[in-house]
Amino acid sequence: MKISYLNCEPVARLTELAARMDLLASLGYQGIELTARHPADYPAEDVLALCEKLRLPVVSVLSGWSYSNEGLCLCSSKAEVRARAVERLIEYVDFASRLKAVLVVGLMQGLRSDEPNEAVAAERITHCLRQVAEAAAQRNATVVIEPVNHLQVGFHHTADEVAEIVRQIGSPGLSYMLDTIHMNIEERSILDTIRAHGRHIRHFHLCESSGGPFGSGNLDFPAVLDELEKSGYDRFVSVKIYRKLAWDEAARNTARFLELGSI
Repeated sequence: MKISYLNCEPVARLTELAARMDLLASLGYQGIELTARHPADYPAEDVLALCEKLRLPVVSVLSGWSYSNEGLCLCSSKAEVRARAVERLIEYVDFASRLKAVLVVGLMQGLRSDEPNEAVAAERITHCLRQVAEAAAQRNATVVIEPVNHLQVGFHHTADEVAEIVRQIGSPGLSYMLDTIHMNIEERSILDTIRAHGRHIRHFHLCESSGGPFGSGNLDFPAVLDELEKSGYDRFVSVKIYRKLAWDEAARNTARFLELGSI
């Protein structure tokens, strides 16, 4: 099992990113996940040089900053907002493709307050993602849709729902992923969902049910990782902790919890 570490916020300075990557590599992590923002804080080529130096690849890039900070939304009633959202995602695809990383799309789908009509929202989201997927395919890159719980995103909360979008669009540039904290809220069974979708997904977030330190909630980590391996999933699993601990303390605690040196 290959374990990476997710940075939930953008890392503004390249020197800080280098220090984080150096620590993660020393703790036994095998990859890092970044949060993108506009404009980019540094060129992809500088990040790639760090990856090669520290032997720690960027495995995925998050896009949600552009919803929270720019208001860019795929279901917006305003055509110009949707167009800018597509443009921004294609920009992120270009960045991610240079790093050979996947681009994660979740929050940018929007909320019911952006578009209360679910059918209209779904049509807009699918139309926008089709354009982004085409751009990703041209760059030999992959965009993954993340099924996010209903408290954070207005649409497509389950693995079945995002898998259907992927099927409808039918592009080699589009896939989907799973995240345990969202599955814990939206799915009837985390393990059954992994059994059904594990062999199809392109990325995976490992997050405690509380969003905090591993072991502080009710997630059965051994069962999840065992089922994921049985499903045939052989890509990266990104550690996701966004509450209660600073990133470095979370990284150290999780390395001990998962016994990274023994994986």
